[in-house]
Amino acid sequence: MAETEKRIALLIDADNAPAAKIDVILAEVARHGVANVRRAYGNWKSPAMKGWEAVLHEYAIRPVQQFAYSKGKNASDMAMVIDAMDLLYAGKLDAFAIVSSDADFTPLVMRLLTEGVKVYGFGAQQTPEPFVNACTTFTYVEALGQPSDAGGGSTKAWPAKQLRGDTRLVQMLRNAVEAAGEDDGWAHLGAVGSQIGNQASFDSRNYGYRKLSDLIDAIGLFEVKRQGQVVLVRDKPRSHGGRRS
Repeated sequence: MAETEKRIALLIDADNAPAAKIDVILAEVARHGVANVRRAYGNWKSPAMKGWEAVLHEYAIRPVQQFAYSKGKNASDMAMVIDAMDLLYAGKLDAFAIVSSDADFTPLVMRLLTEGVKVYGFGAQQTPEPFVNACTTFTYVEALGQPSDAGGGSTKAWPAKQLRGDTRLVQMLRNAVEAAGEDDGWAHLGAVGSQIGNQASFDSRNYGYRKLSDLIDAIGLFEVKRQGQVVLVRDKPRSHGGRRS
């Protein structure tokens, strides 16, 4: 266990999050610290919220009632933002976990990050990229599932061609390997993971791979060397000459 566990506020946009995934979301949050604040926001009088009502008591999540004051406006979003800022200014938290697929929370995430707290996001695969990329780490709820699955969740593993076709992913991995590399080009995988975390929101499970090392193996763009528990990674020479274009 870590020296001091992070204190985390778990804030759930229940209008835009699946109740069926709350157990695996909580398990994931527990990897980062203790969720000693747990709140779910929504209009609990709505029939659509029945799925959430069943799990609130089981997981000690406090429901926050918000009526729709006017048509087309989401009062739950506003209440969640206000609570997040109140919690931030109280100064007793190290991180926030925000469960939503709504890009409207992007400015909130960016504001929290400026105060030095981490923001772990959870949402569906259709979550808009600005929200995904703003978070310290964003995990698709579809990627969280049965640990017996080959990829560690219910997201199907991307084949090598699809991985290599994701230019953002390729550039992010190459930048991280280069930044963490020694003079001979070899980089410790742990250092590569840290570099990626500093660059952008990333979770290998979003691509169907349980660990970063599995994704590195699958993408086929890097040499991998294992020395006991140590995994070293180096960019493969490019066919058009040189290690760097």
